[in-house]
Amino acid sequence: MTNTLSLIGREKSLFSADIGQHETLLINEVSQSRFLVLGGAGSIGQAVVKEIFKRIPLKLHVVDISENNLTELVRDVRSSFGYIKGDFQTFALDIDSVEYDAFINQDGQYDYVLNLSALKHVRSEKDPFTLMRMINVNIFNTDKTIEQSIACGVKKYFCVSTDKAANPVNMMGASKRIMEMFLMRRSQEMTISTARFANVAFSDGSLLHSFNQRMLKHQPIVAPTDIKRYFVTAKESGELCLMSCIFGENRDIFFPKLDENLHLISFADIAVRYLSSRGYEAYICQSEDEARQLAATLPAKGLWPCYFTISDTTGEKDIEEFFTEQETLDMERFAELGIIKNELKYEPELIALFVQKIQSMKQAKSWNKEQLVQLFHLMLPEFGHKETGRSLDEKM
Repeated sequence: MTNTLSLIGREKSLFSADIGQHETLLINEVSQSRFLVLGGAGSIGQAVVKEIFKRIPLKLHVVDISENNLTELVRDVRSSFGYIKGDFQTFALDIDSVEYDAFINQDGQYDYVLNLSALKHVRSEKDPFTLMRMINVNIFNTDKTIEQSIACGVKKYFCVSTDKAANPVNMMGASKRIMEMFLMRRSQEMTISTARFANVAFSDGSLLHSFNQRMLKHQPIVAPTDIKRYFVTAKESGELCLMSCIFGENRDIFFPKLDENLHLISFADIAVRYLSSRGYEAYICQSEDEARQLAATLPAKGLWPCYFTISDTTGEKDIEEFFTEQETLDMERFAELGIIKNELKYEPELIALFVQKIQSMKQAKSWNKEQLVQLFHLMLPEFGHKETGRSLDEKM
């Protein structure tokens, strides 16, 4: 973690004080509880699983669609922590399937359900079909698993939102904001908490993770110069989720206390630090073609070709924020964690209309992005969708 912290411009872990202060309570609660982690083989999911496993739960079941990632999760857990007496199992299942429904019907006995499954990429709005799947995963699968949790008598439900849900400018962030509206409705029937947090450094599929891939494949590194983001490590993401799950009150949204002057850093700056940590100096190229051509020769000279540009793709947010001016905050309960305190407030007619519109599109097997954007605007009048007509898939 130390190396990752230095790359993202920090010297210490974010939540060490709060974790240390509450460790006894965490161990006591986890050790006598049963957990189901959905999407548990992704970067955040694996971090959450490890935070739970090392505190020796009575039961820990992990569901994910990727059997390869589940295999690596088990190897990682066994290599790091060994074994526990509790029931630890993984299941390669699609939440939106009859097999998953049968799994819940046969078992379903959990105290805590943590949902880390999501389509998290801004690029998922590049086509209407992936966009509809994002809506299904981020909103409807979440609602489905909450409904199942209520029926099974689960004590607490946790799921991840995103910092991009605060004043969203892309469909991914807006889908998570609409998900929060669905959570609000279900919070009348069970206790639900969530978390908004920053980019997880070097998580699967992230730009920082791609730096590793580019080096392995001897390819240029590309990064925007004008986009600054907050970052957390994978371990910190697991700690934040567990803290919200165990200590969050109904409708609470946890987020990290981050200072703009201390913690915001650009992708290009991280790229330069990353290369330096690997023994290379960044060589700034003027085009993609130049960067590709130089990738074969520069590394032998201790230089790595980089192409740094201004961002021009759909949905890139200019600033990172975890809350809006309209939201009520509790900044006193924890040293390093803030909490958005939500009263019960939602429009049932609006949620019903959203469900009806999406179901109608699915039944017709026909929709386009413009229809979905219009529907999102109806749900979120403040939605400032940033459309440039260019996707990340059109860049190196």
